[in-house]
Amino acid sequence: MRGLGRYLNPAFAAFALVLALGFAAVAEQLETPAPKVETQADVLDRLFVELADPDNENWQYAEENIWIQWSKSGSPAMDLLLQRGRQSMAAGDFAAAIEHLTALIDHDPDFAEGWNARATAYFNAGLFGPSIEDVRHVLLLNPRHFGAMAGLGMMLEDMDKPKDALTAYEAARAIHPRQPGVLDAVERLHRQLDGQDI
Repeated sequence: MRGLGRYLNPAFAAFALVLALGFAAVAEQLETPAPKVETQADVLDRLFVELADPDNENWQYAEENIWIQWSKSGSPAMDLLLQRGRQSMAAGDFAAAIEHLTALIDHDPDFAEGWNARATAYFNAGLFGPSIEDVRHVLLLNPRHFGAMAGLGMMLEDMDKPKDALTAYEAARAIHPRQPGVLDAVERLHRQLDGQDI
């Protein structure tokens, strides 16, 4: 037995060492803070900084990714309704689009992009009153929605309200300074209103 003990003691010592090292590694991991997971709000904040950066030549990438983030409801069913509404709009079936998007809003009234998509469907159907009301909801839920602001500017311009349209366009430009349609509209309305108190 004494001869066996000679071999067990080093084996036990090695086993104890492995356990100690394992516990030390676990303890070290517990002390190390987990890496911060970027939330959707964090992603959007970063993208808006990139969008507004005058030296950023890849601003279209930031714009595209902002739209992608805005289109995420957090629910596959709601995302499907948004997709169906957009597909109906692309096919020119604005009544079906409004139906899909109304169902989306009924189920998730806090999802700003549902309101924005329906505002677009109403606009394309020539229903400016309901569209403007939906834009109001969009901006209450998402005050940085440059698309809704630009759409509001277009409607106000079509309604022959150039001063109000200019205000909406300039609000959109303050957030997204490179929107080609918005820049053209601001320049056009400034020329139109030249000499008036704006």
